[in-house]
Amino acid sequence: MHFFAAGALSRLKDIPPDVWKFVAIGIVILVALVIILRKLVGTNKIWLTIIGAVTFSIVGFQWIYNRNEPKFLTPVISKIAPFFPSKIDYNAVQKRDTKL
Repeated sequence: MHFFAAGALSRLKDIPPDVWKFVAIGIVILVALVIILRKLVGTNKIWLTIIGAVTFSIVGFQWIYNRNEPKFLTPVISKIAPFFPSKIDYNAVQKRDTKL
């Protein structure tokens, strides 16, 4: 059994430090989210829904406009993006208008 533990420990040392940083940040965000949600459970559900919808909309439209969404959401955003304005389209129109 000690042999297996030593093998796992040596494989953990090969993981870059940046990965551990992102894992730690993810854990902190998850803990903060759980604490916030536990405090919000006692509030009115309508307010919680409104605040969640506004937050989701702001973040979603920012991702669509700037196209800086997380990589795993790119297929979903790519299907939604043509229906909304984007920074790339805006810059193309501005360049075209200045040439006229």
